[in-house]
Amino acid sequence: MFVGYLDYFRDQLLAKVCSLSDDDARLSTVPSGWAPIELLMHLRHVERRWLEWGFLGMDVGDPWADHRDDRWYVPADLPLTEVAEALRAQGARSRSIIEAHDLAEIGRPGPRWDGQPPASLERILFHLLQEYARHLGQLDVVTELAGGPVGE
Repeated sequence: MFVGYLDYFRDQLLAKVCSLSDDDARLSTVPSGWAPIELLMHLRHVERRWLEWGFLGMDVGDPWADHRDDRWYVPADLPLTEVAEALRAQGARSRSIIEAHDLAEIGRPGPRWDGQPPASLERILFHLLQEYARHLGQLDVVTELAGGPVGE
């Protein structure tokens, strides 16, 4: 069920952002300043941080590569299609991790947990679902302002 909802939320986000022109995907229409393409990059790294770096304890290089100067960031020359494909690929990696482990399994200790006990896979998946659901609602407002699709 977790995997199904994550796939659904990810697909909805991708469909909404990819329905926008490249210019609209890079345009912020909200006071906080984020743009839809940055949201895709952010969520790719959220999955990576929680499942690969946190749960598996892997070295992922820069786990905060979606940030620059305390803000979400996507290089101007990185096409929307590549950002979308990176999120799709991350989703496939996430699915393989989730399906290979029991929900009660506890993540490996490491820097992701900042000295706290690692979380179970179930807790991580609840976090990922709430993060996707929250951002999908925010994206509805942004895509509506850009003339794109809203709702399910």
